[in-house]
Amino acid sequence: MENKYTSKTFIMEVFGIILGLLFLIPFYYVISNSLKPFSEILTNTSALPSSLQFGNYVNAFEKLNFLKVFSNSLLVTIASNIVLVVFCSMAAYMLVRTKKKISNIIFMAFVAAMIIPFQSIMIPLIKTASSLHLLNSIWGLVFMYLGFGSGITIFLYHGFIKGIPVELEEAAIIDGCSRFGVFWRIVFPLLKPITVTIIILNSLWIWNDYLLPSLVLQNPELRTIPLATFFFFGQYTKQWDLALAALMIGIIPLLIFFFSMQKHIIQGITSGSIK
Repeated sequence: MENKYTSKTFIMEVFGIILGLLFLIPFYYVISNSLKPFSEILTNTSALPSSLQFGNYVNAFEKLNFLKVFSNSLLVTIASNIVLVVFCSMAAYMLVRTKKKISNIIFMAFVAAMIIPFQSIMIPLIKTASSLHLLNSIWGLVFMYLGFGSGITIFLYHGFIKGIPVELEEAAIIDGCSRFGVFWRIVFPLLKPITVTIIILNSLWIWNDYLLPSLVLQNPELRTIPLATFFFFGQYTKQWDLALAALMIGIIPLLIFFFSMQKHIIQGITSGSIK
């Protein structure tokens, strides 16, 4: 029995290593080719660079106007996370604690909205945004992220809040706390694990999003990192050496954030499942 278990474990470990290496292949191509001259990328994409061209990163940094596009991406990501956490946590709390049929209907509507493809509502969205003067506006983009991110955010909060004992809130109300105070002083601090998970997942989505910002932000001064990177690809020329270096520059802040916070993802999901 022990030998069977050991063999099974060994096979699973080998499979995990192979799977991990497969996921690392795209990173190898991006990193190695970002350090090559353009001519070498065209002749041998898979080989290691013959000489390290760190000048690609310097040129990409300058042509991206990186500090500007980085600040735009950071502003959009932080502002979107704040509004999603504040509004969706309150909405999920009221949907859980309001024991009425309409609450279930509203919750199911949010869940159903998650399966609607963005491409199917893209044109009417832009027409509506134009009429409301939300185009070419960072805050208009944040407002749209609130709409598109509400479904999954409310869904995650909803499942977590159901595990919080209602007796805690009743005791606070007896002590004279308002319903608003109960949520922010009692309930919201207990939502920390799932809140961190939500912020991480939404940050990965918003930081890397290209399609929605490309439709909303036409002003070059408002470009995010994915939009700025796209302009290395012209109709007749593709600056692969600078584009790949730009991709690495844009990925590095997100990788640092993700690896520093990844333990909270497992903690939040596990806490929610236990509750």
